[in-house]
Amino acid sequence: MVGINIINGGYSNPGQWFIEKLIMLPGIIIGLSFHEYAHGAVSYMLGDPTPKQQGRLTINPMAHIDPFGFIALLIAGFGWGVPVEIDPRYYKHKRRDELFVSLAGVVMNFMIAFIFMWILKLLIISGASWLSGTMGSTVIQIIQYVVLINLVLMIFNLLPVPPLDGFGILTQIFDLRKYGWYNIVYQNGFAILIVLIMLNVTSYVVTPAVNGIYSWMLNLIIY
Repeated sequence: MVGINIINGGYSNPGQWFIEKLIMLPGIIIGLSFHEYAHGAVSYMLGDPTPKQQGRLTINPMAHIDPFGFIALLIAGFGWGVPVEIDPRYYKHKRRDELFVSLAGVVMNFMIAFIFMWILKLLIISGASWLSGTMGSTVIQIIQYVVLINLVLMIFNLLPVPPLDGFGILTQIFDLRKYGWYNIVYQNGFAILIVLIMLNVTSYVVTPAVNGIYSWMLNLIIY
């Protein structure tokens, strides 16, 4: 089964490794760009002009991709874009609207993964002869990576650690700002996240979740 281990794996052959990373690029660019665009678009629809003023209401990768986060996703299998700045003062229902904005990115990643899985199905049932060649195999791999990388972004961002979306979602649902420990956790969130990644804790959640959802999509759509 194709899984997250493909993204995290390495190769003794540098040429093969380089080609594999090139095949991953469309998935990374699409995933990061649409994830951040979704945050900005939902915030703007809820009355916040900040994303538009900062040029974030676009799917142009140059507006969203953080170089370090891009390289991390390419090499390590996890990454991030440039966070979209929002101003909750414009929201009519602050907690509800912040929840919608936090959910927007991961929902977008799920939608992209689902759409590209359908594209994969359509290609397979088309029975086109070119799919059996080198070009067809490459196209299939690119599409599989678009699905996988968007699932990685979705699950990784749902982890309940600041500054990830999962922490924002929990903050709004349970109104975590009222607790004394909130600011301490929020201010040290990135350091906590790095420690969890270095200890490989995140992979125990991300890997099985991505593999499970990928298998579910595959069974739902292909058959």
